Amino acid sequence: MQVSKLEIKGFKSFGDKVVINFDEGITGIVGPNGCGKSNIVDAIRWVLGEQKTRNLRSEKMENVIFNGSRNRKPQQLAEVSLTFNNNKNILPSAYSEVTVTRKYFRNGDSEYLLNSVPCRLKDITDLFLDTGIGSDSYAIIELKMVDEILNDKDNSRRLLFEEAAGISKFKVRKKQTLRKLEETDADLERLEDVLFEIGKNLKSLERQAKTAEKYLKLKEEYKTYSLEYARRNISHHQQNLETLEKKAWNMPAAIFRTTSKI
Repeated sequence: MQVSKLEIKGFKSFGDKVVINFDEGITGIVGPNGCGKSNIVDAIRWVLGEQKTRNLRSEKMENVIFNGSRNRKPQQLAEVSLTFNNNKNILPSAYSEVTVTRKYFRNGDSEYLLNSVPCRLKDITDLFLDTGIGSDSYAIIELKMVDEILNDKDNSRRLLFEEAAGISKFKVRKKQTLRKLEETDADLERLEDVLFEIGKNLKSLERQAKTAEKYLKLKEEYKTYSLEYARRNISHHQQNLETLEKKAWNMPAAIFRTTSKI
């Protein structure tokens, strides 16, 4: 696998689009101090997914966008594309050429693309896993990294040997698995809390259901007794009415005459 082309536009000191072709053999980039040689290394590291601005020699990610000059306006987008020749199928891809693109906008939005198809940073990381290529791998060696290897600072020598031996991908997968287990444990703890709250609510709902059931039973009994009470009252009043009517018919006619004279 060989890097075949690097395209930079709006990244740091590259206001215009610059295309660097890496042909067979050794490609050297020379120039005076401050001409942007290190920015090319930063662009390669950045397009491979570097997230630490300190490793990009910047205070914040927005600084990677070309900030303009006295005669030029600042850019609103930094874009870097890195193309690999994959004829040996080292990368797990069906394409003979693999192009990784990263875009960063001044409003803070970012995009990653694989062969012009939008993807995630994780997809790019997984693509280059165990290939020796990455934002933090020793495929890109700066001067300070040489000192770190020689002095074995922060076990840098061991990391180099692990990467060369091809076991770094297993360490990454182990780390990812442990993180997923931690997330699962946290989810289980939250689930237990949810179950506890549901249990409390269930008991409250059971009490409310029993109260509602008792209320409906009492309401039904009240309705039955009310109808019975009304029926008896009607029957009693009807009997009184019949008695009064009988008394009225049995009264002497004289009473009616006396009543009429009065």
